Amino acid sequence: MSRGAALRTAVLLAAAIVPPRAAAQVAPPPAGPPLGVTGTIRFYGNFRSRDVAPRNVEVWLPPGYARDTTARYPVLYLQDGQNVFDPATSYTGVDWGVDETMTRLIAEHAVRPAIVVAIWNTPARFQEYMPQQALGTDSAFSSGVPGLGMVKGPALSDAYLRFMVEELKPFVDSAYRTRPGPSDTFVMGSSMGGLISLYAVMEYPQVFGGAACLSTHWPAADGAFVTWLAGRLPPPASHRLYFDHGTETLDSLYAPYQARVDAAGRAAGYTEGRNWISRVFPGADHSERSWRVRVAGPLVFLLGK
Repeated sequence: MSRGAALRTAVLLAAAIVPPRAAAQVAPPPAGPPLGVTGTIRFYGNFRSRDVAPRNVEVWLPPGYARDTTARYPVLYLQDGQNVFDPATSYTGVDWGVDETMTRLIAEHAVRPAIVVAIWNTPARFQEYMPQQALGTDSAFSSGVPGLGMVKGPALSDAYLRFMVEELKPFVDSAYRTRPGPSDTFVMGSSMGGLISLYAVMEYPQVFGGAACLSTHWPAADGAFVTWLAGRLPPPASHRLYFDHGTETLDSLYAPYQARVDAAGRAAGYTEGRNWISRVFPGADHSERSWRVRVAGPLVFLLGK
């Protein structure tokens, strides 16, 4: 990756921490579903926690949720939630289009209707998403982004997962008609959000039955999580894991790390194409624009019938 591309990626990753409300200058229009918001989304501003700072949470309800009052639904939790549904809150002006893609996949009977919970990030994004156990006693860690440097500690990911498991999930399960077991509860994210999604399944395998990790930022902390996860993956008989990455900008760094993760998956008993998927998208870069194009794949993997 050229120095110019690395610096552009560093700026984008840093900007992801506090997204602006709009970015109308983004062009051309992205591939994938049309930009906008589709369906019913309920917004919870400054959702409070005893363990981490308050943050916004959005809950997307599948078509037919209000009509069939007896149906219960699986739940998918997504990181960097401001980038999931609405281009007006996504820091690049391009969202993942999960609402449009889920609506289409449900209509095609490609996935089970599901509730999607989007958890917004905070200025402590790096600290909350970096797997804490992999750091040991380190109070600071490398960002893994050329030009961005070190991230001040301490890591907060164990507290963040307690928030998800002990506070947010009980609220969602009480407020909505969910299927609360691990075979119906999944987590998904990109970049640092991919790290915390896998870490969630590893630390709480009794809660989460699978994770989708797009453009996972393995180089954070000099790849410490890649080393730490070997021998610690959740049981393959009851879990499923999805990984992917592109080949441009920051994603150009990921292939050697992903190869080590794939080897750890094989050693743990996972089978490619059944409960483990690892894909490469040539030409794809590290951006919401790229993730919205391929978001259907991990959704079908986690929620497919």
